[in-house]
Amino acid sequence: MIRHLIVAVAAAAGLAACATSTPYQPASGKNPYGFTDQRIEDNRYRIVFRGNSSTTREAVETFLLYRAAELTVQNGFDYFVVTEQDTEANKRYSSSPNPAFYGRYYYGYGPYCCAFPYYAYGWGWGSGFNDYDVREYTRYSAVAFVTMHKGAKPADDPQAFDARSVMDNLRSYVIREPAT
Repeated sequence: MIRHLIVAVAAAAGLAACATSTPYQPASGKNPYGFTDQRIEDNRYRIVFRGNSSTTREAVETFLLYRAAELTVQNGFDYFVVTEQDTEANKRYSSSPNPAFYGRYYYGYGPYCCAFPYYAYGWGWGSGFNDYDVREYTRYSAVAFVTMHKGAKPADDPQAFDARSVMDNLRSYVIREPAT
């Protein structure tokens, strides 16, 4: 009984670790989730943020915008203009049969009679045939091309963002990877 409890707790902890959203972090060869940026010209970047299946579209887009502001300040500029942006949803489906307890199988007779439970997996077995779970997993990726500029942000350009204001306003939404 204790052993089953330990196994159940360990499995739940493992699933909980998988169910956390992508933190604000650079993507790497080991972990493809997070941000990447590529300098195209002195003041122009291509920025991508990829989230895992637990990361919402809103979080992916927020992290991308925050990264654009962060790069702008790091490069000595004051504001940036988003010249092109897109968010892509990559959906995949996973199905698995529902294991079900269908009854007992009896063998022998008299004092030698025994019974054991039987389980059926898959399709076409017992009363719950064709019973399976289907889950949808969606991973969002956002990409933007930004140009960075010095001076005051133009008031008439809705695609222009003051980098320091963006960082101040979004900082509380940016979840970073835990320090190790």
